[in-house]
Amino acid sequence: MAVMWAAIVLVGAVCALDLVLTLGVVRRLKEHTAHLEGLLRAGPAGAFPGGLPEVGATVGEFTATTLDGEEIGRSSLSGETLVAFFSSGCAPCVEKLPGFLAHARERIGGRRLILAVVAPGERAETAKMTAELRQVATVVVDENYAGGVARAFSVTEYPAFCLVDSEGTVLAVEREVTRLAAPAER
Repeated sequence: MAVMWAAIVLVGAVCALDLVLTLGVVRRLKEHTAHLEGLLRAGPAGAFPGGLPEVGATVGEFTATTLDGEEIGRSSLSGETLVAFFSSGCAPCVEKLPGFLAHARERIGGRRLILAVVAPGERAETAKMTAELRQVATVVVDENYAGGVARAFSVTEYPAFCLVDSEGTVLAVEREVTRLAAPAER
């Protein structure tokens, strides 16, 4: 009979230890999940939240010349403008370009309410990217970062997508264009 009680106590102790270890694993999984969600919100590897403008911020003054030869500035933004920032030498930018093009084709307002800003890189890559973007957006190649469009928007990491109202207030910011809500969804 003593052997049976010893076995029951041993099984109980093993079960209690198993329960404690399982609870520890669950706690660690919750920590990892929270950490991974933070990384996903931050975007691609090497991206930090500081590389995007703040929602509610006002875009700084800028002037730029579009590929069509038109001078634009903050006062040129009308309605709710989608502003996209790409860099031709950036792998995530090239990866997200087809999704942006599809989104832009479906957007109400067409080219006049979509501004694509491209940070120049290798000449052939920049030309290819701007040719694709020109089909759906007004395109600016931002040669002058120090006083350019990206600086006015406080964008230091690419790709970045912003919705801006006619007063230059940033309404939404994302690293994935499909996450930007339509006006009725905000």
